[in-house]
Amino acid sequence: MRIMKSILSASEFKATCLACLSEIEQSGEPVTITRRGRPVAILGPAKHTVLKSPSNSWARKGRIVGEIVNVDTSALWEVARQE
Repeated sequence: MRIMKSILSASEFKATCLACLSEIEQSGEPVTITRRGRPVAILGPAKHTVLKSPSNSWARKGRIVGEIVNVDTSALWEVARQE
């Protein structure tokens, strides 16, 4: 891959946009885009945010009340009458 210049005219950027984006992604160096010799934009790599792991997001947020295994829930159900 060729080394991209750090300053590109708008027409050069338009012609090589995808290659420019790939170069920025790999090198991490920003590129200044000019129009008629004046800088109009700086294109650089996106900032990666570190995602917080949700594995402990519910830790110590609830509590168990009573028995949770082998509970008799028969009183909660209607008994079907056999007629």
